[in-house]
Amino acid sequence: MGNYAWSHRLEDVDLEELSRLYRIAPLGDKPPERLATVFGNSRFTCFVRAGDTLVGAGRALADCAYIADVAVHPDHQGQGLGSDIIRRLLELARDHKKILLYASPGTEPFYRKLGFLPMNTAMAVWADPDRAVDIGLLRREP
Repeated sequence: MGNYAWSHRLEDVDLEELSRLYRIAPLGDKPPERLATVFGNSRFTCFVRAGDTLVGAGRALADCAYIADVAVHPDHQGQGLGSDIIRRLLELARDHKKILLYASPGTEPFYRKLGFLPMNTAMAVWADPDRAVDIGLLRREP
């Protein structure tokens, strides 16, 4: 595993660089102003640098902890960095009764190794439900 520097402060991150990370991870287009809001409203955050480059990020909300927006630069994937981000967020949120996340289709085995179990009753309303159905995040009942 590489030599990484960790931060838990949004103030330490350039939001344009964070937005680029999500595009190349690839986790979609997350504009800097939206990232400022969602990370600013999060209880726990993790940012990871390799030298001067932001290579990983993730966040968790409070109440029941909701882990979201975990991204790892493609050049740093496969080295355990994503698992380390999740583990740190789990540790930070350890006192919460429930810790939830949405897994991208096909990533379920990765999260199972970290202790997550599938939920039977999750429901969602999305701004663009057709796209969410198309990429496998939601399903329409017959």
